[in-house]
Amino acid sequence: MIAILTTPSVLARRWGWAKGMSQRDKIETGPVVVFAMQTQDRPLSIADPALREGLAPRRASVSRTTGETDVRVSLNLDGTGQCTVNTGIPFLDHMLHQISSHGLIDLDVQAQGDIHIDDHHTNEDVGITLGMAMHQALGDRKGMTRFGHFVAPLDESLVQVALDFSGRPHLSYGLIIPTERVGTYDTQLVREFFVAVVNHSQMTLHLRQLDGLNSHHIIEATFKAFARAMRMAVEVDPRRAHLIPSSKGVI
Repeated sequence: MIAILTTPSVLARRWGWAKGMSQRDKIETGPVVVFAMQTQDRPLSIADPALREGLAPRRASVSRTTGETDVRVSLNLDGTGQCTVNTGIPFLDHMLHQISSHGLIDLDVQAQGDIHIDDHHTNEDVGITLGMAMHQALGDRKGMTRFGHFVAPLDESLVQVALDFSGRPHLSYGLIIPTERVGTYDTQLVREFFVAVVNHSQMTLHLRQLDGLNSHHIIEATFKAFARAMRMAVEVDPRRAHLIPSSKGVI
């Protein structure tokens, strides 16, 4: 069954066939109409969690402790964008909020590290632990779209992200950030964060800066585009909701 949410006038204009549907196939919900159509094979919905029926919940909690940091990450890939983060690095916290909000991932990141030295170890280890949690939550990758892409503008900045949960870690990094710092954050750590996420989520990731002058804008556009591309990639593909998205049958 396919559920389509729209207004009657738009539906009549775009899908003339819908006007002939029986009353029992139509549910009035104020200004919005939900039309239900039976497909030939199996029930599905373009915006229904029931599409994930039979699939394991895509949640994970990972803790990682070293002599330099103690990091805990919990996430739900099928969340609503709820976010609680405290890494001790304010700018990194701000970027993690972008991943959660625009990726619709429920995310809890708690980290303590040797930031009295610098932010490098904590920044990297948060990326490592986040990548591990993503890898664990995705499991065998069954049902996911797998590929994602997005182009995000932020004022004068424009960043393109394309990714593939391929099982083959690779980062192509095409950002040119003009300043060494944004506030107290070392902008070299942007690359280190994505290297860590890529290696431990086993993702192929391409970042391309198409335009941009302001360092904050470039970095934030990158994280927003990454979040939206990842959201696209982890969405369930209704045409193969219970299959692994690979011609090899395994990722």
